[in-house]
Amino acid sequence: MKDAKYLILYVDDDPDLLEATRLRLEKAGYAVATASSAEEGLKAYKAKTPDFILVDLMMEEVDAGTNLVKELRLLGNQAPVYVLSSVGDQLNQITNYAELGLQGVFQKPVNFDSLVRTLKSKLG
Repeated sequence: MKDAKYLILYVDDDPDLLEATRLRLEKAGYAVATASSAEEGLKAYKAKTPDFILVDLMMEEVDAGTNLVKELRLLGNQAPVYVLSSVGDQLNQITNYAELGLQGVFQKPVNFDSLVRTLKSKLG
């Protein structure tokens, strides 16, 4: 925990969604680090060691989200990682998210109440 608040790293290439989600998470009492690309997300992860990570699966660069998740796993990440996907439940048919080291998937648009419940469940 950082400064008595859990730190959430949120990586998404949609600046409006990134900002709106950051504001809502901060209002819910979390510290938030944001990144608008997988490369920025990796740098933020290394610099801040977040307690929970949200990654947009389909960013502008092909496979950027899944590649970021793989990189985090190689770095020994212990924080829960969830992806955001417009593909939703079909993601299991495309890839085995558990093999990537993911805790789960949130479908876009994200149900914020569900996200906060998951945060509270995973972080205590």
